[in-house]
Amino acid sequence: MRRIEITDRNWDHLLSLRGGAGGFLDRSDPVQALYGPVAAAAGSFVLAQVGQSLDGRIATPAGDARDISGPDGLAHLHRCRALVDAVIVGVGTVKADDPRLSVRIVKGPDPVRVVIDCRSELTGSEGIFNDSGAPVIVIQSREARCRNLPNAEVIKLPLCDSGLDPDAILSALAERSLSRVLVEGGARTIARFIEAGRIDHLHVAISPIIIGSGPSGISLPPIEKLTAAKRPAAEVYSLGSDILFDCCLKPAGSDVKAGEKVRVTDLA
Repeated sequence: MRRIEITDRNWDHLLSLRGGAGGFLDRSDPVQALYGPVAAAAGSFVLAQVGQSLDGRIATPAGDARDISGPDGLAHLHRCRALVDAVIVGVGTVKADDPRLSVRIVKGPDPVRVVIDCRSELTGSEGIFNDSGAPVIVIQSREARCRNLPNAEVIKLPLCDSGLDPDAILSALAERSLSRVLVEGGARTIARFIEAGRIDHLHVAISPIIIGSGPSGISLPPIEKLTAAKRPAAEVYSLGSDILFDCCLKPAGSDVKAGEKVRVTDLA
């Protein structure tokens, strides 16, 4: 298990790599190994993040999701937000949690906030539209009714058999120069991007708490035999209060980006 120790110096270094500014990542350094592929990605990079209990729950049956992640798990989530161009959540997450999706615990820029609202369920009264924060994009189907969503850009996409296509969503964001993306929730939204093969890395942060029942962090279709289970290559990190599994969901070598060409391990 590798321990993550963030200093002002190494965090400023990672922020300087945002968007493929150049650099060869020193994977012997735990901080660069974990965050470098996200920060230094010159093209598309999609990260999914789940914070859950020891028994795989992300909330109680009543929907209480507060304080599942420890302080270091929350800091990790905010670091991920600071290193991407955009953060995606589903409409259920906005309705249940009314999240700000901003960077507050660490230093760094706020990402563009993207909400997948296929059926136009949001009313415009939600906090995300009225907090004077980072730009908001709402993804809807072409068939969805039009609502007035203040301070938001609405993108209409065609429906496929299973809803909105993750490929089409990511293409629409790439057209707006939003290539490094964090898929933050909920469970079904993350699962749809995994099913589509569009997640490069999956971060699962586990906090030492047992809830006993409630929704799970990832909701994939059931399988019959364990031979059909996904078994990604994974690195394990101690964040302090939480343990993080960094799972590579793309074939070996596919996460080597153009930004890794020049050595930048000297933080001076």
